[in-house]
This record gives sequence, C-alpha cells and structure tokens, in this order.
Amino acid sequence: MTELPPPDSAGTREPREIMPNAYWAFHALYHRPYYEYARVQLGTKEDAERMVHGTFLYLAVIWTHVTSQANVAAFAWSLHKVRVANELIMNGREPAGPETMVFDRAVKAATTAVLRDFREQFRAQMDALESSIGLYAAMDRLPERQFDVMVLCFALKYSTERAGRIMGITPATVRTLRCSARRKIASEMGLEIELGIDDEE
Repeated sequence: MTELPPPDSAGTREPREIMPNAYWAFHALYHRPYYEYARVQLGTKEDAERMVHGTFLYLAVIWTHVTSQANVAAFAWSLHKVRVANELIMNGREPAGPETMVFDRAVKAATTAVLRDFREQFRAQMDALESSIGLYAAMDRLPERQFDVMVLCFALKYSTERAGRIMGITPATVRTLRCSARRKIASEMGLEIELGIDDEE
C-alpha cells in the first residue's frame, strides 16, 4: 500500500503554518513602511502593493539566508530598495545616479512635506523656500542614506527610532544623517539653520 503524502506537500497548509513566527513578526513590523516607501518611489498604490508583496514573497523564499545576516533589517531594506530601483529601470526610468539611487518621483513626492517642515524652521526666509525647484535640486544631490532619512522622517513622518529600525541603523545615525542632509540642503539654498535638540549629532 502506498503511503499518502504529508498535507503540506499538497499545498493544504496555511502560509502562517509554513513560515516561522519570526517571519510574520518581521512582516508585521516592516510591511507598512516598505509599502509607503514604494508608493513614494513608484507613484501608485497598485504598483506599491505589487512591489511589497513581491519583496516579502522573496524574503520568505530566502528567509534562512535573511536570518543569517548580521543585520536583518538593513539587509531586507537594501533588498527592497534594489527591487524598487530595478522596477524603475525596467520601466525606462533611470536612477539619478549610481551612487545616490535618488529617483525623480520620490523627490517630487517628498518635496511638499519637506518644504512644510523647513517653513517652520526658516520662517524669516519663507520666500526662498517657496521655490520647490531649489529644494528638489538640493534633495536630488543628497547621498542615498541621507535621502532615505528625509523621505522616512519628513515625507512619511516616521520617528527617529522607527526610521532607524526600518533602515537597520541606530537612532543616533538617523539623527546624524538627517542633520547632514538638512545642512546640505540649507547650504545649497543659501539658508541659515538652527538645529534643535533632536538634530544634535
């Protein structure tokens, strides 16, 4: 008599029974920010949902490799960003530069939120800040991690701690990157800035 195959080989087990709890905890923690980042980059809800579904499906397939990394969050974040970059390239939209991987649509989407924050800090120079072209150009030249921090903290309104967890870096590093980005933008736009306690390096 032939032995019947185990239930999971016939695909009858639920996904939550197949993947370990650590995967689902990671999914619960990072799905939303990954989706929001993809939406900023790709421009539509549908594209972002498809992208994030694909990212987490791929992470599930290579989960053993993922968990062997020294910094799981940083590894997964990098993988997600590479997938977003590839999607843009496949659709004929090149990154601004190989070193920064800053994309036009992301900069445009983030500009409004960053302008609002900068207005609060540089009230005396409001007229200069009304030029989103200048801010766009300054953001476009930020290094990759500085740009990510600006998107996560200002456009998507994540806290310093949350942005650090998403990127796989410490809150202190987030503050340093944010401070450097704001100084660079302000310098390029000819503005004086006063750093608050949350921006101290």
